[in-house]
Amino acid sequence: MKRFNNKFLKIAIIFVTLLFVSFNSYTVVYAGEQNLYLGGYVCGFSIDVQGSQVVALTEVIGDKGIVSPSKCAGLVVGDVIMSVNGKKISNSQDFSEILANYEGGYLIIEVMRGDSRLFFDVFPEKDVVGSYKIGVFLRDDLQGIGTVTYVKEDGSFASLGHPVTDSNGKLIEINGGKVYSSSVLGVLKGIRGRAGELKGIFIGDKDRGEVYKNTNSGMYGKFHNFDTKNAEKIERGVARIGSAKILSTVDGENPKYYDIEIVKTDFRKNNLKNLVIKVTDKNLLEYTGGIVQGMSGSPIIQDGKLVGAVTHVFVNDSSRGFGISIDNMLNN
Repeated sequence: MKRFNNKFLKIAIIFVTLLFVSFNSYTVVYAGEQNLYLGGYVCGFSIDVQGSQVVALTEVIGDKGIVSPSKCAGLVVGDVIMSVNGKKISNSQDFSEILANYEGGYLIIEVMRGDSRLFFDVFPEKDVVGSYKIGVFLRDDLQGIGTVTYVKEDGSFASLGHPVTDSNGKLIEINGGKVYSSSVLGVLKGIRGRAGELKGIFIGDKDRGEVYKNTNSGMYGKFHNFDTKNAEKIERGVARIGSAKILSTVDGENPKYYDIEIVKTDFRKNNLKNLVIKVTDKNLLEYTGGIVQGMSGSPIIQDGKLVGAVTHVFVNDSSRGFGISIDNMLNN
């Protein structure tokens, strides 16, 4: 995932998300569920991660010359600092406060590296202005754009259709987050061997809702004020092999329908790659090359029903990708 230079105006190439296009009116019939309203629009997500992630290692220039305490101790980019001397670290400010009150000796830094919990003894060094440093840049949150798949009547929503993961492919534990209005500014077209990507911005600094859960079947949250009068209901369905459509936003804020084929279905237990899809729409193939990063979560609609969401692109064939069934998103 890449960073943004401005908190509320960010080029977003983080999530493989899709956006959808327009709405049709249907009656919802799904036992135990509220009414479902079709998503497809792009949103900006800013999620708070547990701990503080190391995004760069640097040197400290001080009385002892140039040295990197973090490198010497064995820290690497991607480590997530969870505690220092037994004190929980929730963000970079927690870590800065510990260094501001440092009185000598080594710090016992607990990190998560993939599935491993590791401990390092780190000796901070005083820099030229008299502040103690260990030579790291830390990140507290992740930002990117993604597509909402559906919204329930109470404003709770599901998006992405896949988890947000770290550099090792592990699901990231989150401490909540915010969702913002967003717009797609452009696209890097996908080619064989390289996935394309949507580029977008967050619009404004007022959030639209909360993010509360990152799971293997997507990211979930709740809008503050969801207007059901201007949203369209859609019935849940079960995908079959044959023609279908995706609702995706690849330019601006307005989603559009694009033709696809569902070429394979697999509903085995614990499988989340339930569908193999192929983009057949000439306009989408011309503009994006098919499925690109930033399109995950785009609703898949077949026979007038919501049957799933786009999740992944095949790197060697951007016209093809995976989708998740709507049942797996609903049952999380």
